[in-house]
Amino acid sequence: MGDTVEQVTALQPAERVRLDADRLEALYMQLGTRGAEDVVCRALEEIAARLARAERDYRAARFADMRKRCRGLVGMAEEVGMPLMARVARDVTGCIDAGDGTALGATFARLLRTAERSLCEIWDMQDGAF
Repeated sequence: MGDTVEQVTALQPAERVRLDADRLEALYMQLGTRGAEDVVCRALEEIAARLARAERDYRAARFADMRKRCRGLVGMAEEVGMPLMARVARDVTGCIDAGDGTALGATFARLLRTAERSLCEIWDMQDGAF
């Protein structure tokens, strides 16, 4: 008989994110604490909403709509100091443009993981750093 697999390892990818603290600090210096917090809070809410809509678009195979949402995430993520999330959102749009469904699935899953970690990090940073 052939070899059998006796153990299966489940991979649980984790994204290490780094926020651009300089970008956030510049935002706070430019707008003041209250103004910067308003901008960051609105951006985070919009990012979360766009991600939820992009996920619905992905499941419904509405890739043109998904592309628009992910493209919009790039600027928002950059504005509030989340460069990795911006880069992965760009990668998602590239997968859509290339018509590569396999890469899109993997890259979109990475975007969701990156966004989750980035949103948590920025909330934590906002609570104590500024």
